[in-house]
Amino acid sequence: MKDIRYFQSAFEIYLADEQLDRRRPVNLYEPVRYIMGLGGKRIRPVLTLMGAYLFGDRIREALPAALAMEIFHNFSLVHDDIMDEAPLRRGSLPFIPGSASTPASFPATLCSS
Repeated sequence: MKDIRYFQSAFEIYLADEQLDRRRPVNLYEPVRYIMGLGGKRIRPVLTLMGAYLFGDRIREALPAALAMEIFHNFSLVHDDIMDEAPLRRGSLPFIPGSASTPASFPATLCSS
């Protein structure tokens, strides 16, 4: 079995290569890029990649699924912050500065396209 850092590195490289900041429409991908840029342990994508490795070293094929897991998990955290009216997420604003003026308007930013 490969070291956990191998899977973390593979995911971080893939995440950087996805260039979320260049995706269109901007008002849909900007919140995703912002939230994903806050960092984190990335346990879910690592577990996804480890599972793929166990079933035939298919890490490359599992990278899109790993990214989907991480985006969905981060969305659930943002949703929780919105429902709790939390002012911060990991010490940062839980919405996109300039795109939304309050945490309550963040869903409108996500759904506007």
